[in-house]
Amino acid sequence: MSELNMELSSGLAAFEAKHFDKAFKLLSPLANEGHPEAQYRLGIMYQNGLGCAPNQNKALEWMQHAADQGHPYAQHGIGFMYLHGECVDKNEATAMEWFRKAADQGLTGSQMTIGMMYEQGLGVAADAEEARRWYALAEQSQ
Repeated sequence: MSELNMELSSGLAAFEAKHFDKAFKLLSPLANEGHPEAQYRLGIMYQNGLGCAPNQNKALEWMQHAADQGHPYAQHGIGFMYLHGECVDKNEATAMEWFRKAADQGLTGSQMTIGMMYEQGLGVAADAEEARRWYALAEQSQ
């Protein structure tokens, strides 16, 4: 296992064990080096004040870095931020764009959210058939 993989594994293990101070210290250098999983986890930590002071601007910044590299959970997180106006101006159409990126990678939560958005007409014209299609896709992905 490479040194980078060992550092990432250690950081993720600390995160999962809820040792957020340790996770923050281990993942920060990796995030700065451009590792999308470390960037995503740092975004979560800043968003929720885990191992650091809460900072919504930094949360968005790290999530955005990871999302831009194709990290599906970060893309879903950015979509959620736009859908609910957290850290950014509410924009349902932009939220849909991010959810689609994650859904295209098979992320079930994004597929379900897209179905809900079509069902309720959020960011798109309401379309019951399209909503059913996305819900079915999500069910098949599980």
